[in-house]
Amino acid sequence: MPLWHIHHPAGAYSEQQKRELAEDVTEFYARHGLPRFYVVTLFHEIPRASFLVGGEPSDDTVRIVVEHIARHAEDPGLRERMSEALSRLLAPHTLDRGLHCEFHVDETPRDLWMIDGLWPPPTGTEAERRWARENRPVPY
Repeated sequence: MPLWHIHHPAGAYSEQQKRELAEDVTEFYARHGLPRFYVVTLFHEIPRASFLVGGEPSDDTVRIVVEHIARHAEDPGLRERMSEALSRLLAPHTLDRGLHCEFHVDETPRDLWMIDGLWPPPTGTEAERRWARENRPVPY
């Protein structure tokens, strides 16, 4: 599961802009074989007085925390390519709109994850492909 926490200034994103960003994030993972329902995007609107960067209020910074559980990038080259791809994904929603953007990715151990009481199927299995096709957890 990729879980995205997008901390942003109040009013930085309209409802439509949030949906577009969440769709871009979801599509990124779906292209790599993950079920779409694995992808959760949460928008946390922060008032200027509560969003401080370097001790100063900011109304133009977006801070994103991404939690990866379903897939882990062990290889340093893969980590670099993934980070660059995420940066490109985010640019139209941040930098291109005049917003500063910082993100980081945490990787949670897969064996600490369940959905609806089910262990998600192993990577690349027919059970995982079925979850992706049906876009829901299915006993296997």
